[in-house]
Amino acid sequence: MSEILREHIEKIISLTDEEFEFVLSHFSLKKFLKHQFLIQEGDYVNNDFFILNGLLKASHRDEENKEHILQFATENSWITDPQAYNNQTIATLNIQCLEDGNSLFITLENKEKLCNSLHKMESFFRKKTTKEHILLQRRILCLISNNAKNRYEDLLKQYPSLIQRIPKTMIASYLGVSRETLSRLIIN
Repeated sequence: MSEILREHIEKIISLTDEEFEFVLSHFSLKKFLKHQFLIQEGDYVNNDFFILNGLLKASHRDEENKEHILQFATENSWITDPQAYNNQTIATLNIQCLEDGNSLFITLENKEKLCNSLHKMESFFRKKTTKEHILLQRRILCLISNNAKNRYEDLLKQYPSLIQRIPKTMIASYLGVSRETLSRLIIN
């Protein structure tokens, strides 16, 4: 399983075997079960999760208890509550498992130690964070600029296999539309 992380990192930086073993020593393995929460609103957030296999969602519940899905995390992606993780404060997001799976996680303390000891990893995390910011900006612009049909088509491009893995109510929540609107989009 560690090879999945190595391949992911080496898309951005190259590592020797010794360097990768050092990197890996800063991570821990976590198995998770469907419906399990890795993070719940109000919890302190200590970990950033790299998904080896499985599917998770990051969401927030508003005052009316309506769920708003911000992110899906599939294989080879990262998920946490970034504000709470980086500021070491309580979570405003819920991270829930939609399938059984495995992840490697790193604490903020270990991430900082790793980056201070191996500057290549500081470059990796900086580039990873920049990529995540760009994806977030793209998602926000899509939500405010596109109609529901275009948002749905964008979702299909970004996550082609996701539609078969999650209920339509979650897709509707991610797109910011009702279940009925989503049904009309799928039919057309």
